[in-house]
Amino acid sequence: MQGKLILFCGPSGSGKTTIVHHLLKKNPKLCFSVSATTRSKRDTETNGIDYHFFSVEDFKEKIKRDEFIEWEEVYKNGFYGTLKSEVENIWKQNKVAVFDVDVKGGLEIKKKFGNQMLAIFVKPPSVEDLHKRLHARDTETPESLQARIAKSEHELEFANRFDKILINDDKEKAFREAEQMVDEFLK
Repeated sequence: MQGKLILFCGPSGSGKTTIVHHLLKKNPKLCFSVSATTRSKRDTETNGIDYHFFSVEDFKEKIKRDEFIEWEEVYKNGFYGTLKSEVENIWKQNKVAVFDVDVKGGLEIKKKFGNQMLAIFVKPPSVEDLHKRLHARDTETPESLQARIAKSEHELEFANRFDKILINDDKEKAFREAEQMVDEFLK
């Protein structure tokens, strides 16, 4: 495997996905690495675009065949991972793979690719702001929301293990800062 990669990590509700979508529109060199998951597809999502949706059985079979760069059971039978084939296809197009993954997966990817990668941690301005963002989504059951909040608070502790920290307190400012970080890395 060769090529460059850019990783955006941060807790749910930090705004990392919004920032990634902005960068993908602005820079034609970038290509989104679609993660795999076993979670249910939301009404607004498309298989192969937002995620590669698999059954738990299919996901476990791919684990056995070593088809993932990284994978994790984030919640009971809620698997997420990065397919090796996804990154290889991006590099075949001479593009830079861009990841939007959770912190544990991001640290695994960072460990494997080292200097080939720019790892950016997207942080909300405060834990209170994070709670508001997650509640405002209105996509979770009360139980899954509490699990997501607990996981998000824990993930904030890992920010200093990334190359850069981007505090997302103002969307336009965060966009500019992310563009600058990516431009510097790609030069």
